Amino acid sequence: MIIYQDKDIVVCEKPYGVSSQKSDRENMVDILTELTGEKIFPVHRLDIQTTGLMVYAKNEKSAGILSNQIANHQFEKEYLCLCHGSLEEQGEMVDFLYHDRIKNKSFVVKSKRNGAKEARLKYKTILKKQAGECELFLVHVKLFTGRTHQIRVQFASRGCPLYGDGKYGACDNDKIHLHSTHIGFLHPRTNQPMEFNSLPSWY
Repeated sequence: MIIYQDKDIVVCEKPYGVSSQKSDRENMVDILTELTGEKIFPVHRLDIQTTGLMVYAKNEKSAGILSNQIANHQFEKEYLCLCHGSLEEQGEMVDFLYHDRIKNKSFVVKSKRNGAKEARLKYKTILKKQAGECELFLVHVKLFTGRTHQIRVQFASRGCPLYGDGKYGACDNDKIHLHSTHIGFLHPRTNQPMEFNSLPSWY
């Protein structure tokens, strides 16, 4: 689970079904606190149903520096996913997303209304895969913003829901196939580039 750690950060792979934030359910903050014996500070999130790479800070100063990198788009986030539908070989998706907190669901809206935020990503189709009777696309995604359920809702809005994502229109309702495959950032103490890569079990 832990891939790298020093006195400022810990990089890990989040399993499916585990919260990335402190909560009443099984969560990475409690898990990493127990594994490292140190206080853990979250700086970004992954959906409970998303697996893969995350970085946590071990002190408030490092947490602030990493959070600033995310806010200033200096933090690299890339994903792999399996989706239904039909996609161009590569492209960019730009939308305004509104998140309904009561339903815990995001929606694409036509304009920047109150509460809606711009969401932007680029994607590249790697190959087609067959899962039973379903034709699926393995897609690499580079995320430029970090909106709630962003990849899931942007792909679903174009008729390409992620495999297993019944909440956003997939015919199957199993484990969602979305994995944080790459993160890149500057170390909060040394300012040296840090990069980590990971492949999902279903790759």
